[in-house]
Amino acid sequence: MTLRVAVPNKGSLSDASASMLKEAGYRQRLDSRDLVFIDPANDVEFYYLRPRDIAVYVGSGELDVGITGRDLLIDSAATASEILNLDFGHSTFRFAAPLPAKLSENDLAGQRIATAYPGLLASFLNSKKIKADIVRLDGAVESAVRLGVADVIADVVSTGGTLRQAGLGIFGEILLKSEAVLIERMNVARAPAVETLIRRLNGVVIARQYVLVDYDVKNSDLEQACALTPGIESPTISPLQKSEWNAVRAMVKRSDINRIMDELWAVGARGILVTDIHACRL
Repeated sequence: MTLRVAVPNKGSLSDASASMLKEAGYRQRLDSRDLVFIDPANDVEFYYLRPRDIAVYVGSGELDVGITGRDLLIDSAATASEILNLDFGHSTFRFAAPLPAKLSENDLAGQRIATAYPGLLASFLNSKKIKADIVRLDGAVESAVRLGVADVIADVVSTGGTLRQAGLGIFGEILLKSEAVLIERMNVARAPAVETLIRRLNGVVIARQYVLVDYDVKNSDLEQACALTPGIESPTISPLQKSEWNAVRAMVKRSDINRIMDELWAVGARGILVTDIHACRL
């Protein structure tokens, strides 16, 4: 049975999704105008859709799985659930008001709140028992206050630069931490092809997060060195020709590698080498 996968059609989510799928061994379209692409080697059909629509297609069962943002999934209220975090497209959903933004969530009652995510905002307001007017917009939310249609906004924030340019500042707690996720329809038996896709994508996520570190260390320093590089299960240790030395290999978080190399050197490790991981199954 052919696996039908929804992929974002445009924007940063589209580029990052295509890159990850390629790393996972799936062919992707060469022409960005193509809305359907077939990978016969893996028996997969890719459908390129607006990120906001993907959860609806997957939740309805028209497509088997899809890649979209967690914020878009929740806002859609579709009968779909996330099955794998893909570790890109990170953002937060926040409130913002004209600077200096000295409001709190207690000040939202009775306010006009502009957003492109009415479902997500309504869910939050209901959970806090806050009554406010939701102004539904489809983009350019940052201009809503200046144009007089809203008192505050609720929007997805990556760096906050666009808000500052509009004279707005963030206030209150983070409503949601979002990132790209793989989603499937709720309460449906998972096909083997979906399990394969999950394993492949998870392998890419881990490969991007970790590197392999190799080093030589004396027997007397081995325990200290291995404590710094415990690996996923445990480090691989091989004796060298010199009886008092060992070769060690382990997976290490990419973000920690330079600090760990310094600490390995300090405990006596030598010949420290770092290698990228292109794919893995753990």
